[in-house]
Amino acid sequence: METQPLRTSIEKTIQTMMGLLVLEQSNGFPRVESNLYVVTSIGKILWRAEKPDPNTLFSRVRLNDDETISAYTIGGHACELELKTGKLISFSKIS
Repeated sequence: METQPLRTSIEKTIQTMMGLLVLEQSNGFPRVESNLYVVTSIGKILWRAEKPDPNTLFSRVRLNDDETISAYTIGGHACELELKTGKLISFSKIS
């Protein structure tokens, strides 16, 4: 599935049952929004990932076998998110 970025450029995509998981480049992306989101097959944004800190953005993402998402932020957070909703399950600050 081909998709267009919302704000910057697409760094990574992962096809899931929910739609296309998109990670956009954090440089230049507005900090008040989330640069990790899922787009459906008709181009609708299903959800934007909940951030552990409102002033950070995501920098890496991986889909896990248990249908969760592991992601890291530029603020030093390791996050676990629900695939169906993008809500945080847990996070920790990496020093």
